[in-house]
Amino acid sequence: MLNPKKALIPGSFDPPTVGHYDIVARAAAMFDEVYVVAFVNSSKHERFSVSERLKMLHAAFDGIKNVRVDVSQELLADYAAEHGLGTIVKGARSATDFDYEMSLALINRSINSGLDTVIIPTKAEYMHVSSTMVREMIRYGCDYSKAVPSGVADLIGEFSKNQ
Repeated sequence: MLNPKKALIPGSFDPPTVGHYDIVARAAAMFDEVYVVAFVNSSKHERFSVSERLKMLHAAFDGIKNVRVDVSQELLADYAAEHGLGTIVKGARSATDFDYEMSLALINRSINSGLDTVIIPTKAEYMHVSSTMVREMIRYGCDYSKAVPSGVADLIGEFSKNQ
């Protein structure tokens, strides 16, 4: 049985950003338990490995008591069912994001009728922040430290030295 008070926040988190952190922190205040899961997306070429992304998720969210982090190659709806997660939480920076997330919500609900989606609008100060933007900042040697949660910038520096 899916528990509506347990939420899943999916993404690639390549890397996690301050916008992700804000959505997770806000969701953690609304739900009893929040799973932040980096899903492997076969259509994306990730900069960071699955294990690196898991380390970054731990660094970003270990301070939030009711947040669990994980990685998965499963279908999102299957992962939610296996863990009893009744709500998917997504952030939306724009109407385009909202439309895309709405389509995904309908797909997930068609796969699992007990799975609901909550879309949280991004705060204005984070609307320009994306993982793609951070990856470009890394690529061109710009300071990305204000775009990622505390602890993540150091890990990115460490991982980038090894690439």
